[in-house]
Amino acid sequence: MTAYNFGEQHPMHPSRLDLTARLATELGLFARDGVQRLAPHVASDAELATVHDPEYIDAVRRVSDDPSVPDETRGLGTTDDPAFAGMHDASARIVGGSLQAADAVADGTVTRAVNFAGGMHHAARHRASGFCIYNDAAAAVARLLDRGVSRVLYVDVDAHHGDGTESIFWDEPRVMTISLHETGLALFPGTGFANDIGGPDAQGSAVNVALPPTTGDGAWLRAFHAVVPQLARAFAPEVIVSQHGCDSHFQDPLTDLRTSVDAQRQVALDIRDLATDLCEGRWLATGGGGYSTTAVVPRAWAHLVGIVTGEPVPVQAPTPRAWQEYVLERYGKEAPLWMTDDVDLWWRSWEVGYDPNDDVDRAVMATRKELFPLHGLDPWFD
Repeated sequence: MTAYNFGEQHPMHPSRLDLTARLATELGLFARDGVQRLAPHVASDAELATVHDPEYIDAVRRVSDDPSVPDETRGLGTTDDPAFAGMHDASARIVGGSLQAADAVADGTVTRAVNFAGGMHHAARHRASGFCIYNDAAAAVARLLDRGVSRVLYVDVDAHHGDGTESIFWDEPRVMTISLHETGLALFPGTGFANDIGGPDAQGSAVNVALPPTTGDGAWLRAFHAVVPQLARAFAPEVIVSQHGCDSHFQDPLTDLRTSVDAQRQVALDIRDLATDLCEGRWLATGGGGYSTTAVVPRAWAHLVGIVTGEPVPVQAPTPRAWQEYVLERYGKEAPLWMTDDVDLWWRSWEVGYDPNDDVDRAVMATRKELFPLHGLDPWFD
């Protein structure tokens, strides 16, 4: 997975995956009973073509073979997505991992699966974007539909709008995409507003909560719980696929949200509980963005792995000493000593009331007014 490497100075550095895997190992998560680690295959062109145009796949192959000849019209060889040798295989391997996870869930081999290298949600059907070449999350959703799943809920809590996944399923009524993100008025990709609700044959299938900059834990969790559980229950999915970009963290260098590792852990628990209540537990989780590579990403995604594989890692647990030493020796940085940011996660539930003077409440209400009536829900009360 670490072959997905845009270069030493690029924010999407493979150290994110190395440090997450090592932390999960030191915490004993991969050694838990019933946990299987599968070597991901490189997705075939036919598998990629379920969500990407064949001409685009051909373009990725050409640029992968000769990175000196970019294709910027398709987003290949840009500042965000620099060309590198082997790019096709590295990107398709991430897709392969998410497809294997989808197959395992569809087969009933497992109830839950995670690919924290995945979550490449900006890649669209015909172009690369935002550090994403192929959209593994979309491919996993498409695989589940092909395997006979009637409805898939996709929940994206990355700080950036999940525009690629949304666009691929824009007019697909069997898929609901929910994206909770910093408003496109302030952050890339500049999309994902409350009135973006899906195509003509799938009105109400796209859900966007566009949050103001500096939204912190309490407001972020309030927004999640004011929108996601209600629409999830109305949609009644058979499987949930989630994207857990952790770049909403207050230490992330690329965004303006202010969440903690503790809040991100809580949302993973909440999505697990929704899957338990609505889908007999069936849940496929992916990673995504996150650019505080030593302080944030490994802890957030180790918590995710812990939740997927059984018991959550206690929020107040220390990080293992061996992992701390590896971070210092390999990357020259002091590692966090604890799995928590030591915050108070209290939030005000929507039932307490709507505050029209609150920026987050206004963003939430805009989404509820657009979407809730389409699903038989009251935007003020449900």
